[in-house]
Amino acid sequence: MTEPASQRRVNAAARLLNDNPQDAMRVLQRCSEDELADLGEAVKQIQRERAVARGDLDDIIAAAFDVGFGSDGLGVLPWLEGNVIVCPGGIISKSRSSHRCRFVSVDDTWIWDSGELIREDKRSSPGPVDGFRAIALVPVVNGLSLDVVSGRARGGQHSVDRVVSFEVRRGELVEVSQRVVAPSGMK
Repeated sequence: MTEPASQRRVNAAARLLNDNPQDAMRVLQRCSEDELADLGEAVKQIQRERAVARGDLDDIIAAAFDVGFGSDGLGVLPWLEGNVIVCPGGIISKSRSSHRCRFVSVDDTWIWDSGELIREDKRSSPGPVDGFRAIALVPVVNGLSLDVVSGRARGGQHSVDRVVSFEVRRGELVEVSQRVVAPSGMK
């Protein structure tokens, strides 16, 4: 059984990573694929834990419900709030078979199914319209990709109108593309 590293060794390793990135790269290049995958997951887990620890999620979500929806009633584009990405989404139903919606997918998975989801709160849409609004929080993790998907349903057929794609790079949320989807496109 391996003993845990001493605090001195941990501090020396942290200095290596911070002070000389080339040395850190040399160490990482010696790792196996499995070790690199484990390290990547450990980094993501630490980022998730820090995102939760540093922010008052209740306050972030309450404020997001105030500013996270446009005049059309749908969610605006995601933004950074401390160590979390705030992702508004929602649906406005016109009838049982007709609605407009805008939701976020994270790494090609709907946000509500994503392993990155920290928390999601839903509320009924205000006023006479049927539907709901949601605020979801995900951690700021480098390499994370988000797609904001706007769509509609008519006569029971769902179609995507527009997709705006983002990626987290060096702790920033960067828009990488926008595309309008032709009616014969993604459904």
